[in-house]
Amino acid sequence: MADNEDEGEWSPWEKEEAVVEEEEEEERRAPGNEEHQPLISSGGYLSGVSQENLMMDDSETIRLIGPKPSLLPQYLTAAIVTIGAFSMGCVIGYASPAGPLLMANSTDGRPSLTDEQNNWFGSSMAIGAIFGGPVCGIGLTTIGRKGTMVASSVPFVSGWLIIAFAKNFAMLMVGRIVTGFCSGISSMVITTYIGEYASASIRGILGSSFQLMVTLGVLYAMGIGAFVGSWKVLAGVCAVPPALYFILLFFVKESPVYLLTKGEEDKAAASLQYFRGSNYNIQTELDMMRESIEEAKRNKASFRDLLKPYNLKPLLISIALMFFQQFSGINPVLFNLSIIFQDAGSSLKAAYCSIIISVVQVAATLFAVVVMDKAGRKLLLVASSSVMALSLVVLGVFFYEKMVDESWAVGTLGWLPLVALITFILSFSYGYGPIPWLMMSELFASNVREVAASVATLCNWTLSFIVTVMFLPLKNEIGDHGIYWVFSGICVLNLIFCVSVVPETKGKTLEEISAHFGGHTTNSSSSRRRNEL
Repeated sequence: MADNEDEGEWSPWEKEEAVVEEEEEEERRAPGNEEHQPLISSGGYLSGVSQENLMMDDSETIRLIGPKPSLLPQYLTAAIVTIGAFSMGCVIGYASPAGPLLMANSTDGRPSLTDEQNNWFGSSMAIGAIFGGPVCGIGLTTIGRKGTMVASSVPFVSGWLIIAFAKNFAMLMVGRIVTGFCSGISSMVITTYIGEYASASIRGILGSSFQLMVTLGVLYAMGIGAFVGSWKVLAGVCAVPPALYFILLFFVKESPVYLLTKGEEDKAAASLQYFRGSNYNIQTELDMMRESIEEAKRNKASFRDLLKPYNLKPLLISIALMFFQQFSGINPVLFNLSIIFQDAGSSLKAAYCSIIISVVQVAATLFAVVVMDKAGRKLLLVASSSVMALSLVVLGVFFYEKMVDESWAVGTLGWLPLVALITFILSFSYGYGPIPWLMMSELFASNVREVAASVATLCNWTLSFIVTVMFLPLKNEIGDHGIYWVFSGICVLNLIFCVSVVPETKGKTLEEISAHFGGHTTNSSSSRRRNEL
């Protein structure tokens, strides 16, 4: 009995179990019996992997403990395609330094804008972006992810040249709308593309890099705008990033998901192999992608399918995140930073204050990129909304005190607007800046992802236009303090929404997220992707 205890618990059926296991093993090895073949055969795509590298986990799924996917090609590709996000940031950042210059023009034949015209000039970016989303949805399915990015880069440059050579307000509006149109395309295609090729372990980091590059673009435009003193030169400088974007896009691979949808198996395999590295076995993941696409084709989606409960709930969550992102007041603040600091009577030059804000925005977004897959999306959203609400209350208090006693407020609290806006931008940038775009690419089932993302993007830019164009009239109606308190109240509602409704997607595969809402997933894809590679 001692020997039996050393080797494990004794069973009276031990011999019978051994016989049964031998018979089952012989049956599995029988030729032509595919039903009992192992999921991964040693003579197939894993011929270079030793048996020691294969093991079974508790859910009886096979995990490959071998070479991990290469990350360098994924990072390099993200660095190239997010130049489109950088270009979008230039569009956002341009209005703040250019607005005062355009309104200060003399009567020498160049455009000279009124306050109302400048308000429309800043908000017209969103008009173009509204149309960019649906056009992008068409491009994604017809000319591919890479093709859509290439096609959008040409008018991106053209829009800036129209602004640079503008002779009147109409030309400025056309150029602004064109660059906004390309920004709308970029905001959708880049996040979709990255989400399709990125490994699950770094999908949060790469997805957040979009917003990081947007903030760098804002800093680029505001930093140069503070020193050139010419809105024409600034427009020319802002045309450089999309031109570089156009050139470098020819060196990136098309999305393996798109190639599979077009039946180009060899190209899809080559693309995925590039992203995962030459020493990494891609077959399991490629099979999973193929199954997901086939499932999507069997359940081909229309706009009506978005009304199904397992699609409608993530869509409403995504739209709500976009609403709270825009109605935090971020774009009106960014478009009017220089004017806000002028109104506050800050002793520091408005252009320098704007640069400080932009640097903080970049630093906070970089922080979000680093912690996204560690802290989680929900925690960052909760922290972001709560701190934004507090900072906007403080900003409103300053403008209220300025209305009551301007000399005291400016003399005693002149530092407060800069601190409040730094805190606001910081909290937005690590949460509500990157996460709504990242979750837009995560929440939806594969068969509705493109349709749903088009709707969410359309809503985002529509909301951006509404909140930006209403900023000046509403501020004139209820005062500076009133508008910031309104935005603060919305951030409080945002906090409640994040705590009670938004799901955590950190560390979950796209299939697991879809299953959370009751979406259809294939058994094999669900189990295999869990250990992503």
